[in-house]
Amino acid sequence: MVKSLSVRTLAVAFSLIAGGCAVGPDFHSPTTAIPIAATFARNETRLSQSTDGPHLPRVDVRDMGFWHQFGDDQLSALVQQALNGNHDLHAAYARLQAADAILNETKLDRFPTVTANGTATQQKLSTDQLSTGQPRSARIYDIATEASWELDLYGRIKRTIEAQQAQQQVTQADLAALQIVIAAEVADTYTQLRGTQLRRQIALSHVQNQRDTAQLVAHRLRAGMGTELDDSRAQAQLQSTLARLPALQAQIAVLQHRLAVLLGESPEHLIARLDAVQPLPHLPPALDPGTPAALLRRRPDIAAAEARLHAATARIGIATADLFPRLSLGGLLGSVSLSGHDLFSANTATHSVFLGVDWSFLDIGRVRARIAASEADAAEAMAHYQQTVLGALEETENALVRLNRNRDELRMLQTAVQQRDRAQFLAQRMYQSGTLGLFEVLDAQREQLTAQDTAAESQINAVRASITLYKAMSGRWDQPADSSRYAQK
Repeated sequence: MVKSLSVRTLAVAFSLIAGGCAVGPDFHSPTTAIPIAATFARNETRLSQSTDGPHLPRVDVRDMGFWHQFGDDQLSALVQQALNGNHDLHAAYARLQAADAILNETKLDRFPTVTANGTATQQKLSTDQLSTGQPRSARIYDIATEASWELDLYGRIKRTIEAQQAQQQVTQADLAALQIVIAAEVADTYTQLRGTQLRRQIALSHVQNQRDTAQLVAHRLRAGMGTELDDSRAQAQLQSTLARLPALQAQIAVLQHRLAVLLGESPEHLIARLDAVQPLPHLPPALDPGTPAALLRRRPDIAAAEARLHAATARIGIATADLFPRLSLGGLLGSVSLSGHDLFSANTATHSVFLGVDWSFLDIGRVRARIAASEADAAEAMAHYQQTVLGALEETENALVRLNRNRDELRMLQTAVQQRDRAQFLAQRMYQSGTLGLFEVLDAQREQLTAQDTAAESQINAVRASITLYKAMSGRWDQPADSSRYAQK
């Protein structure tokens, strides 16, 4: 009778499970309620950068390895080193490994759980416990294998696996997003470093020019052709320019230390490589950001937000499954004997089969409260998804407008530098010929330094703006993150 019952039960279970019944809503990729334009509002790459200048070639920002666009081999090497050695990336990969392991464990819930145990007991009964002819002392040997299996009639296990798969996708997308952040931060920090070195060199060149001017003024004073006021002015301007150097040098050191952390190494191993002055990375040509729709498909943070919504939707099904009975099959096969030699003999064999039912219908209020909470979590995840989409569009539009305006600013400032250089040259010649006073010379030198330094800052900002745009567009980081590089060796 027990055997026939178990066979019928298994037949029914297999037929229900094969039907794939799962309560709760099925997930579908969300459609944003936000109207998505065909092009970015601030995309000006279709237009000439200036009416009197050549049109810059367009580069698709989806190119893999955006840092190669800057024409700096050392930058490319540093980014690759950071992608291999950054400890935040190692931690993110560890989280991905943990998510993979949890997913594998969750998938095993579809199959029976099998356990085995054995005991050997030495017992001594009191005289009051003894039955007629029963020995007071005895040894009992017990060994058994037990199996239990939850029948996933309403998809609780299926939805649990679905939720964990989505959570694993969240972790993978977070790793991809962190890769982009690390690569962009290395490029940005390196650009600031080279830019600060450029500003320091500009200041040093003016120190030398102003020192020459101060010596000329001192020589004229000794020859009776100058005044102490001129000498004081020349010395004061020289010291003011010298005062720029300590802060620039400190900033160089700070940026080197930051790069060391990003690369996952101590600063002393990096300083020697970066102390040698190198040019600022080249400003890439005009960048083509593609379309907003392509952006939404490519950004890993949007993929992560969608996966979080998927997980939250699946958890509604997990909670809803508690409205229905949870059935489980189980069985035990073992042997109990007073002698170890008799284990597994026919007379000591023991077995059992059971069908369990767990139903929370008496606690329906709590179950419906959990369902309501899961639905609220899904609504929150949907709102977060919509906000992530808006944030991605905002970040890209901001990066586009900043890059375009930085290019305009840089072009104007470079023209201003040319004019300041010429003004300083003419003022120096006129001072030496006696047709211009020292005050005008010092003023021309000061304005020349300011113009060159401001143009250098603008050049730095333009390169950084292009890095920000690459970061916003996520390069071609839409494919799964390459996690093998973080594996422990």
